[in-house]
Amino acid sequence: MTSGTALKIAIIGAGPAGLAAAYDLTRAREAHRVTIFEGAPEVGGLASGFKAPHWDWTLEKFYHHWFASDKAILGLIKELGWSDQVLFPRPYTVVYYNGEFQPLDSPRMLLRFFFRNLSLPDMIRFGLVMVYLRLTPWWQPLERVTADEWMRQWCGERVYNALWKPLIVGKFGEENLKVVNMSWMWARLHARTTRLGTFAGGFQAFMDRLASVVRQQGAEIRLNCAVTGIKVNPNSKSQTPKSKVARTSGAQTAASGLLVETGASTEIFDVVISTSSPALMARLAPDLPAEYSEKLCALKSMGAVVMVLSLTRPLTKFYWHNLPKEAGFPFLAMVEHTNYMKPEHYGGDHLIYCGDYLDPGHEYFKLSKEELLERFLPALKRFNPDFDRNWVKDTWLWKTSYAQPIPPLNHSRNIPPIRTPVPGLYFASMSQVYPWDRGTNFAVEIGRKAARMVMEDEGRRMKDEG
Repeated sequence: MTSGTALKIAIIGAGPAGLAAAYDLTRAREAHRVTIFEGAPEVGGLASGFKAPHWDWTLEKFYHHWFASDKAILGLIKELGWSDQVLFPRPYTVVYYNGEFQPLDSPRMLLRFFFRNLSLPDMIRFGLVMVYLRLTPWWQPLERVTADEWMRQWCGERVYNALWKPLIVGKFGEENLKVVNMSWMWARLHARTTRLGTFAGGFQAFMDRLASVVRQQGAEIRLNCAVTGIKVNPNSKSQTPKSKVARTSGAQTAASGLLVETGASTEIFDVVISTSSPALMARLAPDLPAEYSEKLCALKSMGAVVMVLSLTRPLTKFYWHNLPKEAGFPFLAMVEHTNYMKPEHYGGDHLIYCGDYLDPGHEYFKLSKEELLERFLPALKRFNPDFDRNWVKDTWLWKTSYAQPIPPLNHSRNIPPIRTPVPGLYFASMSQVYPWDRGTNFAVEIGRKAARMVMEDEGRRMKDEG
């Protein structure tokens, strides 16, 4: 046991959740001793970026942005004194409908879309539904019905098929159309804004600066150091029988009870916070009771495949292109990043993302960069008939099997608590931010929440012992 109330804490993952938790734990009065284990060569997790030699800024591997309503991440940035580095340019979004790209991201453009393609009654129903979803705070009843059923009923078939069905199918696939609950749609529409933000230099610049602060506050960050196991220390007084689920609220006991294993060593920690995927958490922590592990394994998610292309000239004049599956594009979205951030930040290159959310068993996860490029290139002529493959300067391919949690009916019952049944072991993932959707904002929020729980539990333990 560490002296006083300072704890020896391991954090698994140096993404936004792990770094935010470490930031709070290392600046606490007790100055907890924090070690962050990260399997990748850089911090950032799914928000990490990369950089070509001639670029001034980094680019996110998987397209990211903040909303003006993202209080957790923008609040942390304000605490750090970096708000002047947050940029909110005006991007333009279009949807592919009736064989053409049509703008949708302003009231005027939305009116134009309805007058061209739908009807006045359709527009009125759409407006009433949007007002309701923006104003109501009651998401719990909405998780009892699928987004498909609710939006079809209240928006009408024409609006639903034009706008909402392509969104659900694109995000989760046709096989999950009758699975995803309406609270997920509520979360997307309740608080999001048309203003999209980023950090000067890219998300990787923000993550690197946050990591630097965390190191200055005393944390150790070990990159290229993947954790292979989290186990109860057999010499600890606090062990949890696997056959019985321990209480998961209130004070937990921290008594040097956890072993963290890597390929190189095994170390003892008082507390471990894991920010991994649920499936990985279940594999890493074999001492978790069966009931908790089963909850982890039951959480399903979509993976993501994203190809980034560097072009010699712009492809379109828009930023975000929503592409319905039935339109025959080989990807869900085409995002022209340099219609959002100036190409001068990237050595004059024009950068586009071609991305899709897919089941982890989809063939795209097996194809090479060259094979996927051949699938994607012909579709670029549909954005610009003048496109020629000679415009392509370079390509990068990024894949992850854990990108978008799938929320079925009554999903709140499925969420495993942050405090696991194993004393001193906490789990904070984007699968637990429900009903909110995944993203760096809610990763920061749940990371800081886990840190607060650690400190509260230690305070209760010390009070009980005193």
